[in-house]
Amino acid sequence: MEKTSYKLEIGGKTFEIDMGSLAKQAGGSCRIRVGDTVILVTTVASREPKTGIDFLPLTVDFRERTYAAGKIPGGFFKREGRPREKEILTSRLIDRSIRPLFPENWNNETQVISILLSTDNENEADIPSIMGASIALMISDIPYNTPIAAVRVGKIGGQLVINPTATERKGSTLDLVVSGTAEGLAMVESGSQEVSESEILEALSFAHTEIKKICAFQLTLPKTPKIQLAPVETDQNLVSAVKEMAEAKAEQIVSIAPKKEREDAWYALKKEVKAALKEKFPEQEGKISAQLEDIFYRKARALILGKKLRSDGRKFDEIRRIDCETTLLPRAHGSGLFTRGQTQALATVTLGSPDDMQIMDELAGEYKERFMLHYNFPGFATGEAKPERSPGRREIGHGALAKRSLTPLLPSIEEFPYAVRIVSDVLESNGSSSMATVCGGSLALFDAGVPMKSSCAGVAMGLIKEGNDYAILTDIMGMEDHLGDMDFKVAGTRKGITALQMDIKVTGLTTDILAEALESARTARLTILDIMNQAISLPKADLSAYAPRMVTLTIPQSKIGELIGPGGKNIRRIQEETGAEVSIEDDGRVFISSPKKDAVDLCRQMVEYYTADVEVGKVYKGKVTRILNFGAFVEILPGKEGLVHISQLAESHVKKVEDVVSEGDEVTVKVVEIDTQGRVNLSRKAVLNLNK
Repeated sequence: MEKTSYKLEIGGKTFEIDMGSLAKQAGGSCRIRVGDTVILVTTVASREPKTGIDFLPLTVDFRERTYAAGKIPGGFFKREGRPREKEILTSRLIDRSIRPLFPENWNNETQVISILLSTDNENEADIPSIMGASIALMISDIPYNTPIAAVRVGKIGGQLVINPTATERKGSTLDLVVSGTAEGLAMVESGSQEVSESEILEALSFAHTEIKKICAFQLTLPKTPKIQLAPVETDQNLVSAVKEMAEAKAEQIVSIAPKKEREDAWYALKKEVKAALKEKFPEQEGKISAQLEDIFYRKARALILGKKLRSDGRKFDEIRRIDCETTLLPRAHGSGLFTRGQTQALATVTLGSPDDMQIMDELAGEYKERFMLHYNFPGFATGEAKPERSPGRREIGHGALAKRSLTPLLPSIEEFPYAVRIVSDVLESNGSSSMATVCGGSLALFDAGVPMKSSCAGVAMGLIKEGNDYAILTDIMGMEDHLGDMDFKVAGTRKGITALQMDIKVTGLTTDILAEALESARTARLTILDIMNQAISLPKADLSAYAPRMVTLTIPQSKIGELIGPGGKNIRRIQEETGAEVSIEDDGRVFISSPKKDAVDLCRQMVEYYTADVEVGKVYKGKVTRILNFGAFVEILPGKEGLVHISQLAESHVKKVEDVVSEGDEVTVKVVEIDTQGRVNLSRKAVLNLNK
């Protein structure tokens, strides 16, 4: 492809797009610049399809190069290592946007890579990465023909803003990432400060107006002849044989309410059909499986749209049974068990000092993350024998969604100076374990005594749509998620929405349908909050006996060195003598923590003592540190000495200093003067007069 360049105005910002200059051996590539943020997006596909699979073998990776911010990576090897959480979440945004738009019979290994080459730390790379992925695919020979685009929407001063900068987002009540085609939305990811459903709808409509412009631009790009997919050959004899054996039984199986019984029955039927047809249709087990899955898909959807029934017998707007429990674990600082149907999440809260905060080494700079939420999904949650490994992209994504839901409700660090870690262990799953994590996390935070602004609940909504006929399903289970046309997770409080995640697999999703889904989610959320409040309605007044006690002091920044002492001498002494943990921030905040209140109180006194200023007229008890002919030096505060002149040692005449005091003696003195050079003059005689 010849080098071509374009400029596109989006939300008042100029996007510079060029193709044909970098990575020219890739199937498709483009470079996008907005501000000083530059990304390169490439796509490559294998020449031949993978055999024996019935899914799209798509891999999407977003990677940040540290040179983009003029930094050298940390660590021993001084090179980029495993992707950061932000890189994984951005990869997921790209993947979820483009995946539904590939042809169903495209089975070639496909890779999309987005690399951040330069960053101004103001214009995020996720939005141009989604756009770049679409452009790279559109100009390649991969049979990807529907452009997609994305924008970020903020709400600043009551006004909606397209693609706000990182600085502008600090004052925004909404952070909404929306991708879509000209026909409709495809993916939504949102975090917000308890906004209303109407505000979300307004923001989605606002976003789609810009998305349509970007999609129209992509249709003007140079075209490359696309790979022509061979028509899918269907053996009608095989289709008829599978249908004859499985259709009637599949209709019965989709109506079995218990998940395990339904899955066991379906597994048995598949095994029976494959065994029966193996001889007649040799080496076609994959096609038999595909036909079986198609039958199950059609029968399950027909049950909902045709018979207006759900597999487990619930009404469309009915929530599964919910059970809530707190204080399960005696040594955890807070714990909550949330069970909804066959989905169960055990959430625990651990409180720590600022030293326990996670150090985040990002391109924008290093900072401390006070709130951590870790989501685990072991194999036994779905009855699978699966080895324990480090968290995958799905677990990181689900944890990020739950964290985004709860973050706006946490107290400020000034009000509650603790590091907070939630661990959600999914013990059982049949749909929406991320929303169970939100509910369980809220219960555990209340149980831990964290002064939350409000409790928080989440629910997953689904959609089944055929033509103009549709059904909105509340609290979807796993099967409904798999066969549905929309997965719509909404979390929030009684006041409004704090987080939203939506993936849409079909076009033609109207604003009216979205509004109906949001209202159903609101009703369900309020019901869940009522049930949660029966278990615990307010944060506990006291922390767990095993949680650290903590106080916060603020000292002048000029006093930080005095508190630490030479080589850390003073701070070590304080911690050794009190048993408390002390953390000092660069802005002068001092965090003191210990499981024992007495240790915290003593430590606070010592910190105040080490950072106090000498005051004229104040009486101190100090230790004689040096004896000279003309007087004695007394340390009245750590590292702060004053001179008691020989004439001020006693009321009577003193011939020798040693006649009154010796080195190491404790004496009571009064500060009589601090001269212009900062020297402190003390008097023992003045204190003796006071005692008369």
